[in-house]
Amino acid sequence: MEFTAEMIAGLLDGTVVGDKNAKVHTVGSIDGGRCGALAYLTNPKYEQYVYTSEASVILVDKSFEPKQPVRTTLIKVADVGACVLSLLEMYNAARPRKKGISPLSAINAAAEVGEECYVGEFTVIEAGARVGRECQIYPQCYIGDGVEIGEGTRIYPGVKIYEGCRIGRNCIIHSGAVIGADGFGFAPKPDGTFAKIPQLGNVVIEDDVEIGANTCIDRAKTEATIIRHGVKLDNLIQVGHNVEIGANTVSSAQMGIAGTSKIGANCFVAGQVGIADHVNIGDRVRIGSKTGIDKDVPDGEMRFGYPALPGMQYHRSFAVFRRLPELENKVRELEKSLSQK
Repeated sequence: MEFTAEMIAGLLDGTVVGDKNAKVHTVGSIDGGRCGALAYLTNPKYEQYVYTSEASVILVDKSFEPKQPVRTTLIKVADVGACVLSLLEMYNAARPRKKGISPLSAINAAAEVGEECYVGEFTVIEAGARVGRECQIYPQCYIGDGVEIGEGTRIYPGVKIYEGCRIGRNCIIHSGAVIGADGFGFAPKPDGTFAKIPQLGNVVIEDDVEIGANTCIDRAKTEATIIRHGVKLDNLIQVGHNVEIGANTVSSAQMGIAGTSKIGANCFVAGQVGIADHVNIGDRVRIGSKTGIDKDVPDGEMRFGYPALPGMQYHRSFAVFRRLPELENKVRELEKSLSQK
């Protein structure tokens, strides 16, 4: 698809500075833009590229005033970040959707697949499964017995959804994710071996959730592991049995959360965070990268480090920690001075 600068300005309520007939057919970064691309300036430190970019059109804030001659066409808008998001959403919505059931898929006669769905090659849908209308299930997926999938959900290649799990509407589950494998439950026996604890619950994922590639969400021992609506989980995340993640919480890659813990709504959890079992984390909590959480966290607080400390306490402690070698030398000098008296 190709658009002119004038068309884009009309969509975004912007003002064209330059050639209103400049054409674009793709979106690119401002430091690597090429002819035919739409680039954008959201961070002032990249302003230098406005004057050298090969992009045909660049979005800038209304307040932007160039300090050097500009070769490309500018579109001035009220909020560059919001406008870029709108354009990407429009472009994504305009992409053709796959449709049709591949003859190489295996759909049990007792399963239900809604209208206008796509089911790719070598996907298996077991008995009692129900797939809502307009779902996209890519090749080599497994949908277990009794699984429910809401309308408009997209499931990318290689996803495995075990029996009895429920997926909401308009969710996205990326390749390699496993939903509903057994929770990690074993009871020690007198002879030193372990007895497996049956995992009889399921996983419930509500509407508008996105699950990253190779993320694993374990089924509950009893009842359900629950991912509330609007949650966004990055790649390579482990969610243990009977965990609950609150609405609109976001987590970066490699978070691990142990069984029966709960994360509240509207939280942000950075990469490589570890959360112990039976921990309750409140709403609107922020957790920094590589933090280890083994105690409850009240609403609205921040945690950093291991063991986790409140934000300001962590930064004050770190300021001391990084000076420990210098402080050690001073202590040695004092000890030496005192021993000579």
